[in-house]
Amino acid sequence: MTNNFLLISFLVLFLGSCSQTPVEQQEILSVESAVETTGNYIQLTSVEEARDFYAWTSDRIPMVSAHRGGPSAGYPENALETFANVVKYTPTIIELDVAMTKDGVLVLMHDDKLDRTTTGKGLVSNATYAEIQQLFLKDEEGTITDFQVPTPEEALIWSKGKALLTVDIKKSVPYEKIIEAIRKTESEAHVALITYSFPAAKMLHSMAPDLMLSVTIRNMEEIERMEETGIPWTRVIAFTGVSERPQDFNQALHEKGVFTILGVLGNLDKSAIARGDQLYVSFVQKGADILATDHPIEAATAIKTLAPSKSSKSKYFKK
Repeated sequence: MTNNFLLISFLVLFLGSCSQTPVEQQEILSVESAVETTGNYIQLTSVEEARDFYAWTSDRIPMVSAHRGGPSAGYPENALETFANVVKYTPTIIELDVAMTKDGVLVLMHDDKLDRTTTGKGLVSNATYAEIQQLFLKDEEGTITDFQVPTPEEALIWSKGKALLTVDIKKSVPYEKIIEAIRKTESEAHVALITYSFPAAKMLHSMAPDLMLSVTIRNMEEIERMEETGIPWTRVIAFTGVSERPQDFNQALHEKGVFTILGVLGNLDKSAIARGDQLYVSFVQKGADILATDHPIEAATAIKTLAPSKSSKSKYFKK
């Protein structure tokens, strides 16, 4: 009887230990097995490399930023599978959106409501994470896919050694939770936080002074206001808005050692569709270093001829 009791106790302890796999390990296993792992990579391994990568030099390599991950037919926005699809074609910066559920879990979601991009209905903030886990993502045509709503941690883990991320933080999300996710996954090297105001930039910089920030800077006055924040230019990528900026303005930012991101999403993307993808080339020639676009594969194809044959940045690009 004693031997049977010991055997049963051993089995209970063994099975229990197997079921108590750490959340981080579960995430890594599920992410690595769920998405494509080959492609055109950008690999940064430290915050020092991040600063070097984003330090503007005349031999910079023009890039694209995939707005909401670069959705296309069969590939929904803010999905790991969509990120992987874009990386198959071009090295990229992935722009993603982070929202929060009713029970305080962070998920990738642009809209306040679930209706447009998932099989669910109602506000994200009224749904629990368990409920959202039951949903499937829809592409831009409304076609339901097999893909599910990921968490920022899953995106951070997937992107290591593959792509850079810029994180758009929704109003409902405390900055502390984003920074906690970055620290937890040790993702400081390949993440930049998006800000829309100088007070927000100052707040985030005070909380995480090592991280890169995407800061909206659209004119010379805003360059001066950026100077007044005290944030080092070595931590800044300048989002110059969704209208083409004068070449001398882009040059002024370059003189600060800063990369520019031009938001071609929306009207400028539509102009490229109507007038030809070579329009993307003209944006880069006038000083846009990164094109934030809804059509990252097409834009990347258009501007790849502008990459210098030799560049100090090339060491960060891998196949």
